[in-house]
Amino acid sequence: MTEDEMRKRLTGLRLEHRDLDAAIDALTMAGAGDQLQIARLKKRKLRLKDQISLIEDHLIPDIIA
Repeated sequence: MTEDEMRKRLTGLRLEHRDLDAAIDALTMAGAGDQLQIARLKKRKLRLKDQISLIEDHLIPDIIA
């Protein structure tokens, strides 16, 4: 995967992460009783965060101080 492709993937993952955050907030505020659905969304959100971190780590080089 090229750097440009990784940056595009990163943008898509961040957008999906933000959308999941909004969906979780909406379900919570609506008093939705479906805790299983909320838990699944939160789990998906955590997986996205891990993917985002992996790509960011790859794109941003380590700086030895």
